[in-house]
Amino acid sequence: MSGINNLRRSIVLKRRPKGEPSAADFDIIEETIPNPDPGEVLTRTLWLSIDPYMRGRLREEQTYAAGVQIGEVMTGETVGRVMVSGDPRFHAGDFVVGARGWQTHTISQADQLTKISADAAPLSTYLGILGMPGATAYAGVTEICKPRQGETFVVSAASGAVGSVAGQLAKRAGARVVGIAGGAEKCLWAQDKLGFDDCVDHRSLDLQRELQTACPNGIDCYFENVGGAVQQAVFNLLNPFARVAMCGMVSQYNAQEFPPGPNLGFVVGKRVLIQGFIVTDRPERLTEWRAMAEPLVADGSLAYREDVIEGLENAPDALAGILDGRNFGKLLVRVAHEAD
Repeated sequence: MSGINNLRRSIVLKRRPKGEPSAADFDIIEETIPNPDPGEVLTRTLWLSIDPYMRGRLREEQTYAAGVQIGEVMTGETVGRVMVSGDPRFHAGDFVVGARGWQTHTISQADQLTKISADAAPLSTYLGILGMPGATAYAGVTEICKPRQGETFVVSAASGAVGSVAGQLAKRAGARVVGIAGGAEKCLWAQDKLGFDDCVDHRSLDLQRELQTACPNGIDCYFENVGGAVQQAVFNLLNPFARVAMCGMVSQYNAQEFPPGPNLGFVVGKRVLIQGFIVTDRPERLTEWRAMAEPLVADGSLAYREDVIEGLENAPDALAGILDGRNFGKLLVRVAHEAD
């Protein structure tokens, strides 16, 4: 905040980016903090989630969800503290997840919010491993990839919020897990902290050869987050009856024209299942995942890493960074401290 208690700051879309988004594509506005009507809740934002899907919301054409319009507050999920409640289910001081928007204070319908406890896990984890990214990994692994004992499971963006969870779940299912990440540090972390069997640097001069060495028996399951050259290298090694969970294609999100797709003729011969999915199609998966994962996060059975940017005004730069792979772990903006 600007130091004036009755003002909120919001970041709105100024113009549609051409290529990589930047701070110049957004404006910061200040206005009086509104009061909630009956059935609404006013929250103060503590944490803001930054996710690759946000780039699609900046396009004029609609994808699987409506885009942000010029002058509208940029979308994004938050963890906040209730300041004023117009609904008896919430009280001042409660922590909640579900409010959306790049802003210091948000008015939300009470039905959109879920109360969370700071005692169960760090509040920030409800935007990462216990939030949409974790539930996305859970859905893709359990519903599409379905890894079995001894199979080879490969996940791109292996050190990211989704990929790191997907690989751990496949490992718990008994698969040999190979990650693909950007740089030696991320690859070492995936092996040492997440327990992956191997991890390949996608910046390698010979990605195909290194991936083949890491997957001598081919690839049975692939959790796709990246696309591009990484996808091509993986597809060349898919085994008959492989399963591919198409979660994201971050390598082309900034492209003004999408590149031509690969020749998928091999899909027939190898009987490969390729399925795209959006986790919000099955909202019950988030509740199911959170109930299952909370104790695993609490006892350290599921590992995670967070990359924290300080200050709401830095959200546009954070978005550019996640699209370029500069983050290491779940990317978050700390908008305010819990004790403030």
